[in-house]
Amino acid sequence: MTSTAALPLPTRTEVAVVGAGPTGLALAVTLAEAGVDFVLLDRQAEGANTSRAAVVHARTLEVLDELDPSGALSADLVGRGVPVSRFGVRDGARLLAAVDFDGLPTAHPYALMVPQYETEAVLLRRLRALGGDVHRPYEVTAVAQDAEGATLTTATGETLRAAHAVGADGMHSAVRAAAGIAFEGDTYGESFVLADVVMDWAPGPREVSLAFGAAGLTVIAPLPGGHYRIVATVAEAPAEPDLAFVRGLLDERVPGQAAVRELVWSSRFRIHHRVADRYRAGRLLLAGDAAHVHSPAGGQGMNTGIQDGHALGRALAVGDLDGYEAARRPVALRVVALTHRMTRVATTRNRALRAVRNILLPALARIPALRMRLATELAELRYR
Repeated sequence: MTSTAALPLPTRTEVAVVGAGPTGLALAVTLAEAGVDFVLLDRQAEGANTSRAAVVHARTLEVLDELDPSGALSADLVGRGVPVSRFGVRDGARLLAAVDFDGLPTAHPYALMVPQYETEAVLLRRLRALGGDVHRPYEVTAVAQDAEGATLTTATGETLRAAHAVGADGMHSAVRAAAGIAFEGDTYGESFVLADVVMDWAPGPREVSLAFGAAGLTVIAPLPGGHYRIVATVAEAPAEPDLAFVRGLLDERVPGQAAVRELVWSSRFRIHHRVADRYRAGRLLLAGDAAHVHSPAGGQGMNTGIQDGHALGRALAVGDLDGYEAARRPVALRVVALTHRMTRVATTRNRALRAVRNILLPALARIPALRMRLATELAELRYR
């Protein structure tokens, strides 16, 4: 995804948004819809073209419908992705539980598997239709606030004055650091492998699978074009996992289920589970990964960030900034707790606990109300 030639940076605006990922774009679109003056900056010369986050949940699609009531925005994104109706929980090749999305009370009863760059592309397209754009490349190196506003300074020495500044600039947020807001939590000991592959997968392209195992958690999800996304915890993964590594990982964890033919892209990363102590310090505010990070189990991260951006945009438009934190920080705490539990349950090495888990889950999955509750939680519909 690319932006137009570098836009000159204005000297003043109402809201400066640092970071043009999905969170920043959703915030910018919301501000544009409300007629609030803003500047959206990003340090990258162009948007990312790797898939990274790969699932858009039902609540996020509802937010897209609020950003474009014609339904064209969500329809555009759905046309670029693969709707998935089932979330399967497995122990190796054995299916322990299946959670269906097709009974959810929403216009989007599915999880949409789509690369992050496509999500960013449709949000940018909507932003440009409203007369906005991304200012690139501008790296914010300093943020100072006073009673009337905030002054942002870029790496090239330019300054931007704003009534409010928003950090949508990720886990290492410059805005959060300037605000002096603590980011409490911890780091998982394992590394995470991220890989997009072409393969034959026994459960097929209509299921997102979460595979338990003593060796680690593994998520397998379909993507457009016959690709699959692999996310897996590994004690110590190579910096760039190769085809042989990914094949070996799947042969061990989901034996007989996957035949990988091609490795499209891979990476290794570390995962934290942290929530900012506050979402606001005076004129400075946080959203998305600048405010919360957690395990990728369940695919909640980008979705929570887009919903943050939309909620913050509405709060800025009506002047209810305290209401933003009151509404969104409890959601982050809940998501972090859920994904942490999922990760720990999936990766326990205790044989007795694994045995109890594998007996209990199928029994619980036979209770319709519990299946619906988990589907609703994963789809983030409880956060309306």
